[in-house]
Amino acid sequence: MQSTTRNKEGRFLSGFLNAVEKAGNKLPEPALIFFYMLLGVMVLSLVLSWVDFGIINPVTSEAVKVNNLLAPAALVSSLTNMITTFTTFAPLGIVLVAMLGVGVAERSGFINTALKKMLNVTPRRLLTPMLIFVAMFSHVAADAGYVLVIPLGAIIFMSAGRHPLVGIAAAFSGVSGGFAANMVPTGNDALLQGFTQAAAQLLDNTYTVNTLCNLFFGIASSIVITLAGWWVTERIVEPRVSKMPIDGDYVHDEDMSSYSAKESKAFILATLVMLLGLGLLAAVSWPADSIMRGEDGSLTGYSAPIMKAIVPLIFLVFIIPGTVYGYASGTFSKGKDVIDAMNDTMSKMGSYMVMAFFCAMFIKAFGDSNIGTLLALAGADALKAMSLPGGVTIIGMIVLTAVVNILIGSASAKWALLSPIMVPMLMAVGISPELTQAAFRIGDSTTNIITPLMVFFPLVVVYCQRYVKSAGVGTLVSMMLPYSMVLFVVWSLFLLLWWGLGMPLGLAAPYTYPAP
Repeated sequence: MQSTTRNKEGRFLSGFLNAVEKAGNKLPEPALIFFYMLLGVMVLSLVLSWVDFGIINPVTSEAVKVNNLLAPAALVSSLTNMITTFTTFAPLGIVLVAMLGVGVAERSGFINTALKKMLNVTPRRLLTPMLIFVAMFSHVAADAGYVLVIPLGAIIFMSAGRHPLVGIAAAFSGVSGGFAANMVPTGNDALLQGFTQAAAQLLDNTYTVNTLCNLFFGIASSIVITLAGWWVTERIVEPRVSKMPIDGDYVHDEDMSSYSAKESKAFILATLVMLLGLGLLAAVSWPADSIMRGEDGSLTGYSAPIMKAIVPLIFLVFIIPGTVYGYASGTFSKGKDVIDAMNDTMSKMGSYMVMAFFCAMFIKAFGDSNIGTLLALAGADALKAMSLPGGVTIIGMIVLTAVVNILIGSASAKWALLSPIMVPMLMAVGISPELTQAAFRIGDSTTNIITPLMVFFPLVVVYCQRYVKSAGVGTLVSMMLPYSMVLFVVWSLFLLLWWGLGMPLGLAAPYTYPAP
């Protein structure tokens, strides 16, 4: 009887996800979707610009007004700034520079040999949790996970005889769905703490928030998210995705069970060069007065030079050992071979660049219109008006953030808008700023993986199309929706359990205000 019930539930879920994929893939090309959304926002901004919503922005203390993007001055500004809007689109440079280095390492065979060695020592059963955990750990290197871990996830799974899109889904769930979970502090901790403390001081001007106020909860969350993502991958996503035919341009028929003695020696040499470079970087960064540290002495803060140089460092960390491996193994014989590897990598990024252009135009227009700000503040006011109990309020905070996250991708932009309202409001009912920030971070993570407005979403679609030509926005959303739903429920309940048990959120982080 239970087996029959489970089968019915499985068929229902599979049918639902198939419907999501089918509906999503009936949409136009991703580039056209962003173009149509750009037109829609422009028209909507014209209509809403005539409306007085009576909502005050707590950051500027001014009434929120939707800006008309079809006004002559706005149109002229869009045209004159179009080039810089595209060239300064944050993911564009990150992706292209990192992929140049990774492309050389991949074309030379360095990455394949590394994967062969890894697969020989890693049990197939543990590939999924290992990938998700590594994906979460990549948050230390800012956005490196999007351009490094996710495509490698596909290669790792394909090399192990599993569907590459399952590897993409698992890695994406860790990099983006588990964005707030990590075993070590990241620059995001300092970024959010600044907004949280400023918001708390609107009510209590002596209140201070520790940068690591969510550290212990984040460490525990990384284990929970790894286990939850592992379950979703193997119980829901893989059985469904494995049926998709692999017909993309990326062919990987190489035997991953063995490698030659020459390849092994080349790998050892290249790895030693990589380790030497990393050791040199560590030696330069370690001193307290290192030029790689920020003004506050931090190595992980957003202002630290080493954090700003993460992508160029990724480029060097891959291109140098990749080149060494290529010459040592015989894959490369002249400098032109290295350049050809870069050219080949860039030739496959054309569709992403087209999508990035229209994505940049839409995100810029959406931000300029002020529609996202209006929706975020209206949602916060609605939550405030409900006056719910503490635990329910925290869940409401997570829901609000998750919904706003679908429309506003930047964590700092969302928290800059929501924190001046939510932090003092919840302090007034006895909930600490540290707990409010933890709730925000859960909502900010769990819907990253299902919104096409997340700036790296188009890139992940391109990764999928390397293996399944028909993959589109619907394919990716249908793969990631189970992760989003499960992570939302599990992580929210885990926060309530952590709170209920009185476990510490982090350093100097009470649950209540004022602190007991």
